[in-house]
Amino acid sequence: MDIKAIVNDYKGELISLRRDFHEHPELGFQEFRSQEIIENYLKECGLEVTKMAKTGVVGLLKGGQPGPTLLMRADMDALPMTEENDVPYKSKNEGVMHSCGHDGHMAMLLIAAKILSGNKEKLYGNAKFVFQPNEEDAGAKYMVEEGVLQNPKVDACVAIHLWSQIESGKMGISEGPVMGAHENFKIVIKGKGGHSAMPQDAIDPVLIASQIVLSTQAIQTKQINVLRPTLINFSTIHAGTASNIIPEMVTMTGTLRYLYEGGSDTAERPRQRIEKIVAGICETFNAKYEIEFIPSNFTVINDAKVANLVRKAAIEVVGEENIAPYVTMAGEDFSEFSVGNVPSTLYFVGAGNSKKGTDYPHHHPKFNIDEDALIIGAEMHVRTALEYLSPKKH
Repeated sequence: MDIKAIVNDYKGELISLRRDFHEHPELGFQEFRSQEIIENYLKECGLEVTKMAKTGVVGLLKGGQPGPTLLMRADMDALPMTEENDVPYKSKNEGVMHSCGHDGHMAMLLIAAKILSGNKEKLYGNAKFVFQPNEEDAGAKYMVEEGVLQNPKVDACVAIHLWSQIESGKMGISEGPVMGAHENFKIVIKGKGGHSAMPQDAIDPVLIASQIVLSTQAIQTKQINVLRPTLINFSTIHAGTASNIIPEMVTMTGTLRYLYEGGSDTAERPRQRIEKIVAGICETFNAKYEIEFIPSNFTVINDAKVANLVRKAAIEVVGEENIAPYVTMAGEDFSEFSVGNVPSTLYFVGAGNSKKGTDYPHHHPKFNIDEDALIIGAEMHVRTALEYLSPKKH
């Protein structure tokens, strides 16, 4: 079976699917058009299809022989951004854009489903193709809650992320932590409003907020071991109505990210350290505060055995010289699929090509992918499934 040749035969369809998804992006839990396309496509492949988590789709392919079940995930949602690319398949939905590669993820997994469904007699077990909504805001947990890991029980999970910061033709595969945990936070500083000419009669929450922004940066450099990566970023600060009025209140939001298991329950205690600084500064200036942490996703920790299986497939696809470890602090809710100790691995397929202008970072209005990477991703899905669901594994 010449897998590379078979995948290449679908190159036109693969690119067409990706461009269609790109042209019609949909926000999280609004992926109704994408859901319909995916559902019909999988049914035409002869798969058992189920809809879940509002706009998600699961296609089950039962192999020719009994064996374990491999879950393969693609995310579906786009971002609330206006695209700045000048391409024929530019987003038609104003203010919505596929700027993270999810359009490619869907297309690659669909083609893999078609190829594998035509070779199901070679599979010792089941392939579960999961198209997950709302990845940008922790949609995976809803699929898990609705039973995506059951019926049949999932034994391993894999996912691909196209990555513009890796050169096209190369791949990033690592065991252990590969993507950071992500928590959003909101801090409200309650001061005392007043006239800007008489600050002594007010409690200035803007001054307090600025002290908090600066002081919390010491946590990640002076309080936590730098070998235990931690990032604290403030992204919004809202206060006031006029330049000569000291406001009553400041609202700040941001993100806390870390690359270790357990997060705030570990010795690093990033949440507690942030609140301790906020409390101390507010007490110094006689202000009050409210603080809230909203978990988004856990650290993605790759299973060594599954990562090794993926790496074996990758050697066949791009060659060992084009594979390297890769770790990022970006968050990913794929970690939800590893609950209950299901061995899982997420890996990166390079899609960055400066000559094609596809080296912009993710979530950028000019983000795009080198479509040659789609072939690599589709082939990886096929080879990974055939390897995991082979008779020699059981």
